[in-house]
Amino acid sequence: MISIPARSGKALQLRVGQSVKVINTHGQQVVDTWAFNAADLGEFMSMEHARVAMGHIIPKVGDRLVTNRRRAILQIVEDTSGGIHDTLIAACDRWRYELLGCPTFHDNCTDNLAAAMRELGFVAPETPSPLNLFMNIPVRDGDHIEFLPPVSTPGSYVTLQAGMDCIVVFSACPQDMIPINGAAMIPTEAHFEIVG
Repeated sequence: MISIPARSGKALQLRVGQSVKVINTHGQQVVDTWAFNAADLGEFMSMEHARVAMGHIIPKVGDRLVTNRRRAILQIVEDTSGGIHDTLIAACDRWRYELLGCPTFHDNCTDNLAAAMRELGFVAPETPSPLNLFMNIPVRDGDHIEFLPPVSTPGSYVTLQAGMDCIVVFSACPQDMIPINGAAMIPTEAHFEIVG
């Protein structure tokens, strides 16, 4: 297993047909997830396009997550986490933390994406809205969103299968000012392993 350190990001390359198992090691950690076409980084997993393709806002086993060119890039093939994930919320960034009252630099998923891509020698052309694995953002009355702790349990996981050769990036979200990483608001590491 490979660690996604707390508050940090990690990238990997998958060939078409390979899968990656994303493990919520301690059960309460959100993992922001991106995928880019390895042959053309301008094509990437898009939540706006995926919601249309799926017909719902929370992806389920069997759902194909599509790119900004509407082609399948990842598919959810296993989910033992309770099935609550988010496709609505943008990656946290320095401006998000400023709005929350943080006066100094704060680790964030946008920077984690860039750093993880650099480790593999790539530069992300932009920060797409991520698939926020394990993130619990219920929509109330068809209009109002809430930020709640994950329902996932320690060791639960999601397995994603590549529909094309791609670069997948994970960020163990560093959010510690609202309880999306659990009521204790303490970000922790997560893990992944490539299968198949």
